[in-house]
Amino acid sequence: MSDQALVSDLVPTLRYNDAPAAIKFLQDAFGMTAVLVVPGDGDIVHHAELTFGNSMVMLGTNLPEGCGDQLRWPVGGSSIYAMLDGDVDAHCERAVAAGASVVLAPKDEDYGGRGYTVRDPEGNLWSFGTYRPRV
Repeated sequence: MSDQALVSDLVPTLRYNDAPAAIKFLQDAFGMTAVLVVPGDGDIVHHAELTFGNSMVMLGTNLPEGCGDQLRWPVGGSSIYAMLDGDVDAHCERAVAAGASVVLAPKDEDYGGRGYTVRDPEGNLWSFGTYRPRV
């Protein structure tokens, strides 16, 4: 069996200190849809799944208990690229209106496509663009 047969999809997973706020932000800023949210006590989210087109991210609250420190990591250290079909500039404006901080304003890339990068309220980088890498 080849290594290619072992991998079919990748789903980024993130931890947030305030997962309910992160879910709202991802919906408002980027147009993601929460399809599953498993709440815990108070403002805890044990597991959430948000879709973006045919893609998904999973997230939860960054807790020291429960799964233990082996699944706890510093928040804000992730970087994700998402492909857009549509108006990159309008998508960026939506993200900024929802509280994202612009890192790289929308621009045409030398390698093709148009894209931008923002930082979410907990420090993760989100890049969106029309460039589609070939698999």
